[in-house]
Amino acid sequence: MLLLARTIGLVFVTLVACRSLSAEDIHPPNVIVVLCDNLGYGDVGCFGSKRHRTPYLDQMAAEGMKFTDLYAASGVCTPSRAALLTGCYPPRVNLHVSDTGGAVLQPVSPKGLAPEEITIAELLKTKGYATTIIGKWHLGDQLPLLPTRQGFDSFYGIPYSDDMTPRPGKPWPDLPLMRDEVVVDAPVDLNDATKLYTEEAIRFITANRERPFFLYLPQAMPGSTRAPYASEAFRGQSQNGPWGDSIEELDWSMSEILKTLKQLKLDQQTLVVWTSDNGAPRRNPVQGSNLPLKGWGYTTAEGGMRVPTIAWWPGTVPAGTECHELASLMDLYPTIAKLAGAKLPGDRTIDGKDITPLLTGQPNAKSPHDAFFYYMFDQLQAVRSGPWKLYLPLDQVKGGWQDDKKAFAKVRLFNLVTDLQETTDVAQQNPEIVQRMLTFAAAAHADLGDDQNPGPGRRSAGHVPSPTPRVLP
Repeated sequence: MLLLARTIGLVFVTLVACRSLSAEDIHPPNVIVVLCDNLGYGDVGCFGSKRHRTPYLDQMAAEGMKFTDLYAASGVCTPSRAALLTGCYPPRVNLHVSDTGGAVLQPVSPKGLAPEEITIAELLKTKGYATTIIGKWHLGDQLPLLPTRQGFDSFYGIPYSDDMTPRPGKPWPDLPLMRDEVVVDAPVDLNDATKLYTEEAIRFITANRERPFFLYLPQAMPGSTRAPYASEAFRGQSQNGPWGDSIEELDWSMSEILKTLKQLKLDQQTLVVWTSDNGAPRRNPVQGSNLPLKGWGYTTAEGGMRVPTIAWWPGTVPAGTECHELASLMDLYPTIAKLAGAKLPGDRTIDGKDITPLLTGQPNAKSPHDAFFYYMFDQLQAVRSGPWKLYLPLDQVKGGWQDDKKAFAKVRLFNLVTDLQETTDVAQQNPEIVQRMLTFAAAAHADLGDDQNPGPGRRSAGHVPSPTPRVLP
């Protein structure tokens, strides 16, 4: 047993020693990625919550690895999901902004993930994987842009956010529940969404237990509505209203999936990654928590983009461990491809990096990233490298949810190992670090640019000329 001490809080974590694993040691695993919606960094017990009961996620962390410094590529959901599935920063795949200039795609949008992009699902299809998405898509609701056209054998869920329902000024269709490319219910009652998605996931796992499979489970909860949904068994049972109810049901959902894997003796053949698309948004009264991080979802503060992440794979991911190295949801793309033996596309830039050494607990494994970039819309607002986070000086700050736009008037530098709340600006004391970080930012801007001057590294989004609503046939 090894003892790992982290500077923050002087917390000691017991590590299970494991031998260094190479790609040749690992048989192609089944892969399950569970992506919660708007769930905060501090919303579950193993990441510090005292309000929500999450015993099964806590046990999952005890049996696997917690990633404490892993980031979504955006503080909002459409760009975050696009980045996860393509391994690219949102501006690279042109899903950093909607067709109307908003942060996320709206119903009946002509825009979506380009069919020319190669998703994780499409990579895994080349290796004989069964693939499905169960839950929230939000990367285009038009037929050519649906997940069934992006490498997924099947789709069961909603095409966009739970709060995108008809109301004054928004003549949207009733929120649809879809199976593959057909609406099967509208308006859908999301109270049973977590329960139904879990049952559907178990059916998929069971049906494909004899072959490799990829299950992408983007849960709808706790979601974007101010009164999240939960089934009758969980409604009113938590200490934190509907928000807590939905989280405790998500905990139950994960327990049912892990139990199924163990019963089918698939646990040692399956990598499970549980995470969130971005941080909890600011609400009044407060619902979610991003503590001990600063800030809220929909921002480039740590609380907006650093997401709670657990990796579980008995016998391969060392139990009871924590990884404090910089990583990103974009890294799932090349990591899963490597584990499956799938070849990455050679005709395009992939921003994610293989984090297999981190995932498997290889001794002295380090982050493969020299820098990580925090985008809001097309605007690069901050850079992280090692323990350092630099906020760039901006005349006008994009994103209506930022706490203090005036603070962006100058360069600010924070040490995220000693200052998680980003309270002490140490830019003046560290001019060499500031300059190095500015060099990283200049390179990113030269590659991706902004909407006024798009860089050469950008690719086109998908576009449907005459969009139609998804409605019951």
